[in-house]
Amino acid sequence: MSSIKLKRVGLENDVLQKCSRAKLSTCQDILSKNEVELMKLLDLGLFEVRSVLHTVSRKACPQFLTALEMKKDQSWQFCETGLKDLDLVLKGGLLIATLTEIAGPSGCGKTQFCLMVASKVAHMSVSNKKIPTQSVVYIDTENAFSAERLVEIATSNNPDMCDEDITELASNVHIFFEETCASLLNRLENMEEFLIEKNVKLMVVDSIASLVRKEFDNQLNKNLIERTNLLAKEANILKYLAESFSIPVIVTNQITTRYGKREETEQQEIDADTSEDMETPGEGGYVTAALGNTWSHCVNTRLIVQYLNAPYRQILIAKSPVAPFAAFVYRIQKKGLVLEATFYLEQGIMQSITRIKR
Repeated sequence: MSSIKLKRVGLENDVLQKCSRAKLSTCQDILSKNEVELMKLLDLGLFEVRSVLHTVSRKACPQFLTALEMKKDQSWQFCETGLKDLDLVLKGGLLIATLTEIAGPSGCGKTQFCLMVASKVAHMSVSNKKIPTQSVVYIDTENAFSAERLVEIATSNNPDMCDEDITELASNVHIFFEETCASLLNRLENMEEFLIEKNVKLMVVDSIASLVRKEFDNQLNKNLIERTNLLAKEANILKYLAESFSIPVIVTNQITTRYGKREETEQQEIDADTSEDMETPGEGGYVTAALGNTWSHCVNTRLIVQYLNAPYRQILIAKSPVAPFAAFVYRIQKKGLVLEATFYLEQGIMQSITRIKR
């Protein structure tokens, strides 16, 4: 909450101008100063400074709800993925105002899934001119985004699109390429105004893991602490953006092989980016989503994709506040992910086909 821009707090224009001249742009900038410092920086009296601090503090502090208020407000909203059976089990799709993670090995369809959802959201205002333009923010850390593939998915699912519609849809998807953890964090910290300006209805980070695993050595305790703190900060910002702007946020994650018992903390991690490694992690090892337990507790919904016998793959609902554990078999085609079959845990077959630990 401390990263909220002062422009959105409700301060008077003259105070905002003084804050701008003093290079104070967020709630954190104000709250990190004492009253005397703010009096000097803003050229305000004590009572005026206290009024500013009161206004900023009320905006920065998380709002609370009673259990009764939460019970009355059960108006869950969802963003459809384009996979009807998956949306049905998820009670409508990806839950708005939450963080959804899709984890799996390289080439299994994580980016394809993101492009499918992005094209569907961007197409809404193209197909219905009565609603305002809806945009998508797509943050790419692996140079995996393909405009051609985005258009192919959109036109395959909506064959009546004309050239003008394709141009409009592509214009509604805004791509940011980030190559370092610092640049990604900076992008997230300064994303609020862009979300407002472009009426963004979906945010994608593909992937959250690649930069972290590239820059931090997991064998060093110091790096492990810094990595955990960075991930917690990124998760906090992503969840704040999702909740404040009522949008779904999708992040992709890689997988890793861990050795030892699952309850042991901070085990040795080895990249497992192929299906062969998934199937044979080694004696005493298991495959799971990367980035550790701290990150796993930050996501609201976790979907896992994994290989089956070619050309089939599988998507699992491993964690969800609204849906049971379920599995879906799919293939990747022009339309993106195309479901072939659905399985539920109650059918008693999940133990034999699930290979990535939840």
